[in-house]
Amino acid sequence: MENNIVIIAHDRKKPILKQFLKERENWLTGRTLVATGRTAEVLEDSEFKLNIKHLSPGRSGGYNQITEMIKNGEVKLVFFFHDPEVDYAYHPDIRALMDACIEKDVPLALNARSAELLIIGLIRMELASK
Repeated sequence: MENNIVIIAHDRKKPILKQFLKERENWLTGRTLVATGRTAEVLEDSEFKLNIKHLSPGRSGGYNQITEMIKNGEVKLVFFFHDPEVDYAYHPDIRALMDACIEKDVPLALNARSAELLIIGLIRMELASK
């Protein structure tokens, strides 16, 4: 499995994701982050410097690209700060991404607290394997 960490946020949740990543920048440095187009742009406009691989915007196929990466075993974690108040026309793409996480047993966090727990669990696993 690759070590890609997928980071996605709907527009209203982008500031929350940005703050979350900023507070964990030391842990994320050196890891491969993958983001849909607009999320990557927002994060690169910030004051911290993380290496982010750009994919297409979500509505332009980015969710499908990530789903394929998950199915191909190229993703370790998914942080998807999802806005449940927004009903997007491309909702089936989001559902397919979440279903792929379930099928391939890829941890999926939909908010900051669950993302924090995933990071803590990953750190414990990394320390145990040393």
